[in-house]
Amino acid sequence: MKEYKRVVQYYETDKMGITHHSNYVRWMEEARVDYLEQIGWSYAKLEEAGIISPVTNVECGYKKPTTFSDEVYISLSIAEYNGVKLVFKYTMKNKNGEVVCEAKSSHCFLNSNGQFVFISKFNPELHQTLKDLIAQ
Repeated sequence: MKEYKRVVQYYETDKMGITHHSNYVRWMEEARVDYLEQIGWSYAKLEEAGIISPVTNVECGYKKPTTFSDEVYISLSIAEYNGVKLVFKYTMKNKNGEVVCEAKSSHCFLNSNGQFVFISKFNPELHQTLKDLIAQ
Protein backbone atom coordinates (compact mmCIF):
# COMPACT_ATOMS: atom_id res chain seq x y z
CA MET A 1 0.00 0.00 0.00
CA LYS A 2 1.06 3.54 -0.70
CA GLU A 3 2.00 5.62 2.36
CA TYR A 4 -0.15 8.59 3.24
CA LYS A 5 1.76 11.90 3.27
CA ARG A 6 0.74 14.66 5.66
CA VAL A 7 2.37 18.08 6.06
CA VAL A 8 2.08 19.64 9.51
CA GLN A 9 0.07 22.85 9.36
CA TYR A 10 0.80 25.90 11.52
CA TYR A 11 -2.57 25.70 13.28
CA GLU A 12 -1.74 22.13 14.37
CA THR A 13 1.13 23.32 16.55
CA ASP A 14 1.03 24.55 20.13
CA LYS A 15 2.65 27.56 21.78
CA MET A 16 5.98 25.68 21.85
CA GLY A 17 5.85 25.10 18.08
CA ILE A 18 5.31 21.35 18.50
CA THR A 19 2.46 19.48 16.83
CA HIS A 20 -0.35 19.09 19.37
CA HIS A 21 -0.83 15.43 20.26
CA SER A 22 -4.52 15.39 19.26
CA ASN A 23 -3.64 15.96 15.61
CA TYR A 24 -2.06 12.53 15.28
CA VAL A 25 -5.49 10.96 15.85
CA ARG A 26 -6.92 13.12 13.05
CA TRP A 27 -4.08 12.05 10.76
CA MET A 28 -4.83 8.43 11.59
CA GLU A 29 -8.36 8.96 10.28
CA GLU A 30 -7.08 10.64 7.12
CA ALA A 31 -4.66 7.76 6.52
CA ARG A 32 -7.40 5.19 7.24
CA VAL A 33 -9.75 6.83 4.73
CA ASP A 34 -6.94 6.77 2.15
CA TYR A 35 -6.11 3.11 2.94
CA LEU A 36 -9.75 2.05 2.57
CA GLU A 37 -9.90 3.85 -0.79
CA GLN A 38 -6.77 1.97 -1.89
CA ILE A 39 -8.27 -1.42 -1.01
CA GLY A 40 -11.53 -0.60 -2.81
CA TRP A 41 -13.68 -0.04 0.29
CA SER A 42 -14.13 3.73 0.59
CA TYR A 43 -16.28 5.10 3.39
CA ALA A 44 -18.93 5.89 0.77
CA LYS A 45 -18.93 2.25 -0.39
CA LEU A 46 -19.12 1.00 3.20
CA GLU A 47 -22.05 3.28 3.94
CA GLU A 48 -23.79 2.23 0.71
CA ALA A 49 -23.41 -1.37 1.91
CA GLY A 50 -25.04 -0.37 5.21
CA ILE A 51 -21.83 -0.64 7.24
CA ILE A 52 -20.63 1.81 9.87
CA SER A 53 -17.29 1.21 11.60
CA PRO A 54 -16.84 3.47 14.63
CA VAL A 55 -13.61 3.82 16.56
CA THR A 56 -13.74 1.97 19.89
CA ASN A 57 -10.17 2.58 21.08
CA VAL A 58 -7.06 4.59 20.17
CA GLU A 59 -3.49 4.11 21.39
CA CYS A 60 -0.64 6.46 20.49
CA GLY A 61 3.03 6.28 21.38
CA TYR A 62 4.75 9.57 20.61
CA LYS A 63 8.43 8.97 19.81
CA LYS A 64 9.75 12.23 18.36
CA PRO A 65 8.12 15.67 17.95
CA THR A 66 7.07 17.20 14.67
CA THR A 67 6.77 20.90 13.89
CA PHE A 68 5.23 23.23 11.32
CA SER A 69 5.86 22.18 7.70
CA ASP A 70 7.34 18.78 8.61
CA GLU A 71 6.38 15.97 6.27
CA VAL A 72 4.89 12.95 8.02
CA TYR A 73 4.56 9.64 6.16
CA ILE A 74 1.96 7.28 7.56
CA SER A 75 1.99 3.58 6.78
CA LEU A 76 -1.01 1.54 7.77
CA SER A 77 -1.74 -2.15 8.12
CA ILE A 78 -4.37 -4.40 9.61
CA ALA A 79 -2.98 -5.72 12.88
CA GLU A 80 -6.01 -7.77 13.87
CA TYR A 81 -9.33 -8.79 12.38
CA ASN A 82 -11.82 -11.40 13.56
CA GLY A 83 -15.05 -10.47 11.78
CA VAL A 84 -16.26 -8.38 14.71
CA LYS A 85 -13.26 -6.25 15.64
CA LEU A 86 -10.77 -4.56 13.31
CA VAL A 87 -7.47 -3.09 14.54
CA PHE A 88 -5.32 -0.84 12.36
CA LYS A 89 -1.64 -0.25 13.11
CA TYR A 90 -0.05 3.07 12.11
CA THR A 91 3.62 3.95 11.82
CA MET A 92 4.35 7.63 11.28
CA LYS A 93 7.80 8.70 10.12
CA ASN A 94 9.45 12.00 9.30
CA LYS A 95 11.24 12.65 5.99
CA ASN A 96 14.44 11.19 7.50
CA GLY A 97 12.67 7.89 8.16
CA GLU A 98 12.62 8.37 11.94
CA VAL A 99 9.51 7.08 13.71
CA VAL A 100 7.57 9.97 15.24
CA CYS A 101 4.50 8.01 16.37
CA GLU A 102 3.30 4.42 16.57
CA ALA A 103 -0.42 3.96 17.03
CA LYS A 104 -3.41 1.65 16.82
CA SER A 105 -7.12 2.18 16.39
CA SER A 106 -9.79 -0.41 17.10
CA HIS A 107 -13.14 -0.53 15.33
CA CYS A 108 -16.36 -2.52 15.45
CA PHE A 109 -19.01 -2.94 12.77
CA LEU A 110 -22.58 -1.70 12.91
CA ASN A 111 -25.41 -1.75 10.42
CA SER A 112 -27.23 1.46 9.48
CA ASN A 113 -29.56 0.94 12.47
CA GLY A 114 -26.60 0.94 14.86
CA GLN A 115 -26.74 -2.79 15.61
CA PHE A 116 -23.55 -4.87 15.84
CA VAL A 117 -22.94 -7.12 12.84
CA PHE A 118 -20.60 -9.96 11.99
CA ILE A 119 -19.00 -8.86 8.73
CA SER A 120 -18.40 -12.50 7.72
CA LYS A 121 -22.19 -12.90 7.46
CA PHE A 122 -23.26 -9.34 6.71
CA ASN A 123 -20.77 -8.72 3.88
CA PRO A 124 -18.62 -11.74 2.91
CA GLU A 125 -16.76 -9.75 0.23
CA LEU A 126 -15.48 -7.16 2.74
CA HIS A 127 -14.73 -9.95 5.21
CA GLN A 128 -12.48 -11.72 2.70
CA THR A 129 -10.72 -8.49 1.73
CA LEU A 130 -9.89 -7.72 5.37
CA LYS A 131 -8.76 -11.30 6.08
CA ASP A 132 -6.43 -11.18 3.08
CA LEU A 133 -4.82 -7.95 4.33
CA ILE A 134 -4.03 -8.99 7.91
CA ALA A 135 -0.39 -8.13 8.74
CA GLN A 136 0.62 -7.41 5.15
